[in-house]
Amino acid sequence: MNPKAAQLLGLAMRARKIITGEELVLQAVRSGQARLVLLAADASGNTAKKVQDKCSYYGVACVTTTDRYSLGHAIGKDGRVTVAVTDGKLAESIQRLLT
Repeated sequence: MNPKAAQLLGLAMRARKIITGEELVLQAVRSGQARLVLLAADASGNTAKKVQDKCSYYGVACVTTTDRYSLGHAIGKDGRVTVAVTDGKLAESIQRLLT
């Protein structure tokens, strides 16, 4: 993962603009809170399909990152498979750095 993107994810976490956990992320996508969803490349096929399908249906950007451990490390938690960013500007900046 890009170090600057990881830094911005940490900042978003401290600002409470991050939602983690598969069910909570899907709920945020459905409710329109999520602006960007980050999905670990080592997520199970079922989880990846579910998250990507929800994101495409609701028009939320979904970016696949390295692995669950680097994603979790960026936000200061143990391995996380899905992370949603709820702040529009932060999501835009992180997406620009990751794509």
